[in-house]
Amino acid sequence: MDELDVTAAEIKAYVLQKHGLKVSSLYISRVKRKCGLDVGQNYNLSKKEDVKVPQCPPEKEAAIMDTLKHFRMI
Repeated sequence: MDELDVTAAEIKAYVLQKHGLKVSSLYISRVKRKCGLDVGQNYNLSKKEDVKVPQCPPEKEAAIMDTLKHFRMI
């Protein structure tokens, strides 16, 4: 499991280097969840009822997917 434990910083750096895109930890977590990978629990949850969650743009999602494949996480 240690070799699969790639940090969000490493993923961000690879996406920026290879694709020239900056991605947030939120986008990385969303794509990981979509792929069925474990992600940490978010303890900074909003107490509002009508929370607006930003959607990951398709080009950034594709770049993150490519990065996860590069690191052999999926």
